[in-house]
Amino acid sequence: MGIESFCSADASEPFWDWNLTWHTEDPDFTLCFQNTVLVWIPCIYLWLCFPVYSLYLRRHDRGYIQVSNLNKAKTALGLILWIVCWADLFYSFWERSQNIFRAPFFLVSPTVLGITMLLATFLIQYERIKGVQSSGVMTIFWFISLLCATVIFISKIKHALNMGADEDAFRYSTFCIYFILVLVELILCCFPEQPPLFSETVNDPNPCPEFSASFLSRITFWWITGLMIQGYRNPLEAKDLWSLNKEDKSEEIVPDLARNWAKEWSKTKRQPLNMIYAPKKQQKSGDSNGDVTEEVEALIIKPSQKSSEASLFKVLYKTFGPYFLMSFLFKAAHDLLMFAGPQILKLLLDFVNNKAAPNWQGYFYTVLLFVCACLQTLILHQYFHICFVTGMRLKTAIVGVIYRKALVITNSARKTSTVGEIVNLMSVDAQRFMDLATYINMIWSAPFQVILALYLLWRVAQMKSKDNRIKLMNEILNGIKVLKLYAWELAFREKVLEIRQKELKVLKKSAYLAAMATFTWVCAPFLVALSTFAVFVLTDKSNVLDAQKAFVSLALFNILRFPLNMLPMVISNIVEASVSLKRLRVFLSHEELDPDSIVRGPIKEDQRCIVVKNATFSWAKTDPPLLNSINFTVPEGSLVAVVGQVGCGKSSLLSALLGEMHKNEGYVVVKGSVAYVPQQAWVQNATLEDNIIFGREMSESRYKRVVEACALLPDIEILPSGDKTEIGEKGVNLSGGQKQRVSLARAVYCNADVYLLDDPLSAVDAHVGKHIFEKVIGPKGILKNKTRVLVTHAINYLPQMDTILVMTDGEISEMGSYQELLEQDGAFAEFLRTYANAEQTMENSDTNSPSAKEGKPMENGVLVNEAPGKLMHSRDTGKPQHQSSTAELQKPLAEKNSWKLTEADTAKTGRVKASVYWEYMIAIGLFMSFLAIFLFMCNHIASLASNYWLSLWTDDPVINGTQQNTTLRLGVYGALGISQGIAVFGYSMVVSIGGIFASRHLHLNLLHNVLRSPMSFFERTPSGNLVNRFSKELDTIDSTIPPIIKMFMGSTFNVIGACIIILLATPIAAVIIPPLGLVYLFVQRFYVATSRQLKRLESVSRSPVYSHFNETLLGVSVIRAFEEQKRFIKQNDMKVDENQKAYYPSIVANRWLAVRLEYVGNCIVLFAALFAVIARNKLSAGLVGLSVSYSLQITAYLNWLVRMSSELETNIVAVERVKEYAEMEKEAEWSIEQTAPASSWPQEGKVEFRGYGLRYREDLDLVLKNINVTINGGEKIGIVGRTGAGKSSLTLGLFRINEAAEGEIIIDGINIAKIGLHDLRFKITIIPQDPILFSGSLRMNLDPFDQYSDEDIWRSLELAHLKNFVSSLPDKLNHECAEGGENLSVGQRQLVCLARALLRKSKILVLDEATAAVDLETDKLIQSTIKSQFEECTVLTIAHRLNTIMDYTRVLVLERGEVVECGSPDQLLQEKGIFYSMAKDSGLV
Repeated sequence: MGIESFCSADASEPFWDWNLTWHTEDPDFTLCFQNTVLVWIPCIYLWLCFPVYSLYLRRHDRGYIQVSNLNKAKTALGLILWIVCWADLFYSFWERSQNIFRAPFFLVSPTVLGITMLLATFLIQYERIKGVQSSGVMTIFWFISLLCATVIFISKIKHALNMGADEDAFRYSTFCIYFILVLVELILCCFPEQPPLFSETVNDPNPCPEFSASFLSRITFWWITGLMIQGYRNPLEAKDLWSLNKEDKSEEIVPDLARNWAKEWSKTKRQPLNMIYAPKKQQKSGDSNGDVTEEVEALIIKPSQKSSEASLFKVLYKTFGPYFLMSFLFKAAHDLLMFAGPQILKLLLDFVNNKAAPNWQGYFYTVLLFVCACLQTLILHQYFHICFVTGMRLKTAIVGVIYRKALVITNSARKTSTVGEIVNLMSVDAQRFMDLATYINMIWSAPFQVILALYLLWRVAQMKSKDNRIKLMNEILNGIKVLKLYAWELAFREKVLEIRQKELKVLKKSAYLAAMATFTWVCAPFLVALSTFAVFVLTDKSNVLDAQKAFVSLALFNILRFPLNMLPMVISNIVEASVSLKRLRVFLSHEELDPDSIVRGPIKEDQRCIVVKNATFSWAKTDPPLLNSINFTVPEGSLVAVVGQVGCGKSSLLSALLGEMHKNEGYVVVKGSVAYVPQQAWVQNATLEDNIIFGREMSESRYKRVVEACALLPDIEILPSGDKTEIGEKGVNLSGGQKQRVSLARAVYCNADVYLLDDPLSAVDAHVGKHIFEKVIGPKGILKNKTRVLVTHAINYLPQMDTILVMTDGEISEMGSYQELLEQDGAFAEFLRTYANAEQTMENSDTNSPSAKEGKPMENGVLVNEAPGKLMHSRDTGKPQHQSSTAELQKPLAEKNSWKLTEADTAKTGRVKASVYWEYMIAIGLFMSFLAIFLFMCNHIASLASNYWLSLWTDDPVINGTQQNTTLRLGVYGALGISQGIAVFGYSMVVSIGGIFASRHLHLNLLHNVLRSPMSFFERTPSGNLVNRFSKELDTIDSTIPPIIKMFMGSTFNVIGACIIILLATPIAAVIIPPLGLVYLFVQRFYVATSRQLKRLESVSRSPVYSHFNETLLGVSVIRAFEEQKRFIKQNDMKVDENQKAYYPSIVANRWLAVRLEYVGNCIVLFAALFAVIARNKLSAGLVGLSVSYSLQITAYLNWLVRMSSELETNIVAVERVKEYAEMEKEAEWSIEQTAPASSWPQEGKVEFRGYGLRYREDLDLVLKNINVTINGGEKIGIVGRTGAGKSSLTLGLFRINEAAEGEIIIDGINIAKIGLHDLRFKITIIPQDPILFSGSLRMNLDPFDQYSDEDIWRSLELAHLKNFVSSLPDKLNHECAEGGENLSVGQRQLVCLARALLRKSKILVLDEATAAVDLETDKLIQSTIKSQFEECTVLTIAHRLNTIMDYTRVLVLERGEVVECGSPDQLLQEKGIFYSMAKDSGLV
C-alpha cells in the first residue's frame, strides 16, 4: 500500500504496470517509476562512490590544477542544475499553497537530485585541487543521468503528442533545461583538464599521454593511437618512446621492495639462519651432476623450522598487492557479465519460439547482448592493463633488488651463485613473475596442488640445467681466445651439449604431460555436454531436447571451456613462478659483507693510517683462515711493499683491508678514502676517459697530469679516437699493460688517502715500469704524500720502500726497511742475494722518461695508424717529445664518432619474414609440421559437425511428447566428440615433440656457429648479447613457442568455424562478415607494425642490462673500494627503465588492439542476433541457437587469436635472432681431410716467415710487414720491442687467429695456411698472457679431451712447481676451479697454463709474457724447466723481463711491425741499438 500512496495523492497511480511496459507494441514506464527510480539511480551511484573516491583522492594527490575555463563552465553548470532541481521543489511548495495536492515524490525527488548536484559540483572542485585531469567517476555519473533522463524525455514527448495539452508546462520546461545541461556536462567531461602545476610532465621532453588523456580515451586506450600511427608510417626508434610514468620508474619501485624485504629479513635474522656454503663433496670427475649448487638443495630439503624463512611472497604482496587488488574487482564484474550472455540467449530463443511476442523485444535483447559484450570488453582490458603493469613493476623491482644485492654479497656467497645463475635470475625468473601477474587471478584451484608437487621436482631439474648451461656459456665467451689457441672448441661444445641434452629430456617429459593435459581439458567440456544430454534424453521419454536447453547449456559449457583451457597454462606458470620465487629468496638471503668489520674513519693528523691487530681472515665463515695473526701499522704517507712467493696471501691481505674477506677476530682500522688497483685490471665498456675519471668531476689539469704520469699518452695517440675511444667489454681492445695502467690512472685520479696497489707493475715492461714507479708510486711520484701499500715482485724498487712486509703462507714472517731486513739476514736477505745481479745498477742507470710501453697496441681489431712523423721513441733526447695538450688527446670530432668497437645489439625492422617461419618449420621437420596442421583440421571439422548435428537433433519434430531416433542422434554425437579428442591428443603431441626437435636443432646450430666465429667477432660483440641469445631467446624457443603455436592454430580454426556456422544459419550475414573481416585485418596489420618493433626495441634494450650487470659482477670489489655503488645502482636503474620504456607501450598497444578487435567481435554478435530476429519466421530455433552461441564465443576467440598471432610474431623473433648468428662470417675450416699433415708433423720445428704481413681488418693498414726470418728447429728465440711493435701480432699470425695479408709461414715445409685450424693449433702450444681457467676440475682444465693418464698430469704439475700445492688440496686433481679460476691466485693460474704446455709437449712453444705475474724465484724455476723440458723444441718468447731471454740463441727486435735487429743477445748489445737501450732501462748493462 505504502508505495502506491507515495506514487499519488489518492493512491490511484500504480508504481509498475506490465501491460503498459512489456505486453505491448509501444512500451512506456509509469509516471511514478519515471520520477522515482529513474531519478534516484544516478544519485545512489554517486553517493555510494563518494566515500571510497574521496579517500582515494586523499591518498593520491597529483598536485594542484589551476582554474581553467573548462572548470569554470563545469562548476557553473553544476550550480545551475542544482537551481533547476530546487526550482521544481519550490514549485511543488507553491502548488501546495494553492491547494493542489501532488504525489509525495514530487517533493522527495527534486530534493534528492538537488543535493546530489551540489555533491557533484563539490567533487568537480575537489578533483581539481587533487590534480585529477579527467574523472571516471564523474563521467559515468553524467552518463547514467543522461540515460535515465533520455528515457523520461522520450516518454514526455510521447505524452505531449498523444494527450494534447494535459502536461505540466512548468515541469516540462525545467526538465528540458535539466536534460540539455546534463548533456553539456557529459560532453565537457570528455575533455581533460590541463596538467597540475609542478608536475613532472612539464619538463619532460616526451611525456606519456596517459594521465592527460580523458576518461573515455583511457578506457578505450585511444591515447596510444598517435604512437600506433607513427609506428605504422615508419619503424619506431628508441627516441620515439615516451618516458615512463613516475610510478613505474625504478627509483620509485625498487626502494619500496628493498625496504619491505629488509624488514622481513631482519625479522627472520633474529633466529640465526644456518645457511652453510659447504665445499662440494668429492665426485667422479666424469659426473656432470657435480654442480648441484646449494640453491637446489635448499629447494628440495625443506628446512624444519618453517618460521625462520623470510617469505618473499609476503614482501611482494605487501609492495604490489593494493594496486593489484583492483584487478580482482574488474575480473569479478567481467565474470558476472559473462554469465549474462547465455541468459540473454535463453530469452532470445524464447522470443524466436514465441511468434506472438512483439518485435521490439527481439531488438531489445539484441542490443542488450551487444551492450553486455561491450562492457565485458572494457572491463576485461582494464583488468589486463592492471595485471600487466603490475607484472612490469614486479620485474623492475626484482631486477633492481638483485642488482643491489649483488653489490653487497660476500665472496663465498658469490661462489654459490655464479654469474650465469644471477643473470638467469634477472632474465628468466623476473620474466616468470611478469607472466604470472597476468594469470594469477585464475588460481582457484586447490586440487592441483598434488600435480604441483610432482611438477616442482622436475622444474627444478630444468632450471638447474639451464643455469649450468648459461654459466658454461659465460665462461666459454670469456675465455674464447684460449679455446681458439688450444683448439679446445670441440671439447667444450660437447660439455654444453651434454647439459642441453638433460634440459631437453625434462622438456620432453613436460611435452607428454602437456599433451595429456590438453586432451583432458578439450574433452572435458565435451564429455560433460555429452553425458548431460544423454542422461537427460534417456532417463525419460518425455524429456525433449529443444534448442533452448541444448544451446544455453552449450553456451555455459563453452564459458567453462576457456578457464579449463587456461588452467594447464596457469598451473605451469604458477609452478615456474614458485620455483623462481624460491631461487630469488635463496639469492636475496645470502650473507652480506659486514660493513663494520673494518673501522673506517676520517684522517686525523700525526696518526697511523692503517692499523691491523691480531687479525685473522678467511673467505667465508666456514673456511679455514687464510691470513693468520696479522699485525702491522702503516704511518700516514708511507710506502709499504708486500713481497712473497706465489699464493702466499699478498692479494688476500689487500682484500682483507678492503673488507672483502670475513674477519674472524682482531681489529682493523683504515683511515680516509681508499683507492684500489686490482691485480687483474677491471675495465668498463665506456670511453677511456670515463674509465679514468670513474664518476668524479673532470679537472683538465689533473687529468693531463695523471695520464702523463701513467705513461698513457703514447697509447692515447694510437687509439682511433684518442681518449674518447670506446673500450670494449673487459677491455678487449687494450693490451694487458694498457689495462693495468688505465686501472692505475683511475686510482690516481680519484685522489684518495690510502692506495692499495696489487702488483700494478707486473704487466708492463721494465721501461714503463720504471717510469710509473718514479712518476706515480715512488718517493718522487704524484702519490708521494699518500699512504701506499704495494704488492710487488720487482726487487729493484725495494730499496726505495719505507717498510717491507715479507709474507709466507698467510703470515707476515719478516717486516722492516730494506736495510733492516738485510741486516736480519733472514729468508729475505737470502732471496735478495740470489737475484742481486741486476739491482746494483738500478740507482745509477739513466732516468730517461719513457714515452714507450710494452703493449700490443695493435691488438684486437684496433689498428694503430702511425705516421713516421709520430715516432714514439726519441732515443737521443731524454725527454718525451709530446707534452701533449688535451686538445691533442681528443682527436678531431669527425674521427671520434666514426669508430665504435662494440656493436650494440641491433634491432631488425619491418615484418618478420616468412622465411623465418619456414626455417622454424624445417627445424621441426616438414612431415611433422604438415601432420600437425592436418590433425588440427580434423579436430575442428569434427567439432563443427558435432554442433551442427546437435542443431539438427533439436529441430527433430516432437511426436506425442517424444522425439524419434534419439539413440542414433546420441551415438553420432558421441562418436564425433571422441574423434575430436583423438585429433587433439595427436596434434598436441606432434607440436610439442616438434618443438623439441626444433629447439635442439637451433641450439646446436647457434652453438656451432658461435664457436666457429673468428676472434674479431667476439671482440666486437658484447657478451651480454650472446648470453641474451643463449638464455632468453633459447628459453623462448624451448618453452614459449610450441604452446603459442597450438593456441594460435586453435583460435584460427575456431574463428573460421564460427563464421561458417553463422553463415549457414543466416546466409544474409555474408553481407556483414567480409567487411568486418577487412576491418579486423586492417587493425591487426596496423597494430603489428608497431608492436613488433616495440618488441624488438625491448629485446635490444635488454642486452645492456645484462652486459652492465656482468661487468658489475666482475668489478664488484673495485666498485666497493671506490664506494661508487650509488652511481652503479643508478646506471642499472636507468638501463632497466630504458628497457621498460619499450615494454610499457607494447602492453598498452596490446590492450588497444584487443579493445578494437573485440568490438569487431561484438558487432558479429550484434548482427548474428539481429538477423536471427529479423528472419525469425523462417529460421528454426536450433539454427538460431547454434549461430548465436557460436557468435558469443567469437569475441573470446578473436581476442585470443590476436594475442596469439602477435605473440607468435613477437616470439618468433627469437628464431630470427638465433639464426642471425648462423649467417656471420666464419673462420677457416677446423680440419681439412686432403691437406691434413702427418701425425708426427712437425718433426724438427723449423719455422720460416716468408715476406709475411698481417692486418686486423680489411680497411686497416698492415701491422706486420715483410717479415723474413728462418727459425731452425730447437732454437730459443726472444721477441722484444716497444710500443706497438707487433710482438703479439706475430703469435696471432702463427696461430692463424688472424689470417696472413701477404706472404706465408712455413713450418717443416708445410704452408700453415693450407691446413685445418685444429690440425695447426693442436701442434703448437702457447702459454698466453692472461691465464684463463674454466670452472670444472683442475684435471679438466689441463686435459679437456681426457687424452693423458694421471701419471702424465702429475709429472707435468711437478715440472710446473705445482705438485706440492695440488697434493695439499683435499680433492687433488679433482679440485673444483671456480668460475674464471678465481680460487687460485694469478700466479698459480699462470703455472697451470705452464703445466698445460708441458702436458702437450709440442715441438713449438710460444710464451706470451707468460711469467709476468710470478715472483722472480718462480720465474727462474720456470725458465729452467723450459730449458730442460723443451730442449729439442723451438721456443718463441715475448718478454718484458729481459733477463729471462739473455741466454737465448737469438733475439728478434721488432719496431713498428718490421724486424730491425736480429742476432744473439751479446752481439746485439755490442751493436748499441734498440736492444741495448732497452737492456739499459732494465739495468742489465
